Amino acid sequence: MTLVVLGLFIAAANQTQAQQNSQLQKPVSIEEEDEKGPFSAVEEEMKAKRAIKSAEKDYQENLDRARDLSSLGASLVTSFKQKNALDQEDIKKLEKVEKLAKGIRRAAGGCEDDLEMDNPPKDLPAAIEMLSDLSQSLKVKVENTPKHVISAAVIDEANALLELIRLVRTLPAKV
Repeated sequence: MTLVVLGLFIAAANQTQAQQNSQLQKPVSIEEEDEKGPFSAVEEEMKAKRAIKSAEKDYQENLDRARDLSSLGASLVTSFKQKNALDQEDIKKLEKVEKLAKGIRRAAGGCEDDLEMDNPPKDLPAAIEMLSDLSQSLKVKVENTPKHVISAAVIDEANALLELIRLVRTLPAKV
């Protein structure tokens, strides 16, 4: 009986030693360490917080674009009514409006789209007035669109505004 107990004791000791040797020889990867480590839940939470912060920042930037676009549209109308023409400064504002509209469209999930207007304005004063109305309407739609939503209305409005800008460039600069 002592021989059997002694044999079992030696066999158990050998198996324990073999397991320890296999663990020492096995390389430990960083990924496995992270999964097992106590910081993995904390790291995941930090990543989630960074993603939320980034999304909030993107949303605020899009709101700022829409507000800038609206004020530039109103500024263009005021300037045009005073001068009855588009000067170099107004052309730069028009380019800025185009850039902002493209940014809003991109943030809303849209892409390049050739849109033909159903009833394009026939002259520059009507086109400038329509530009102001569309920029104000786009601002309202962006402000009313929740975060993380792809808005077809915002994309369509931005596309219409971009088409109108292309049209304004083709109309004579003076009335």
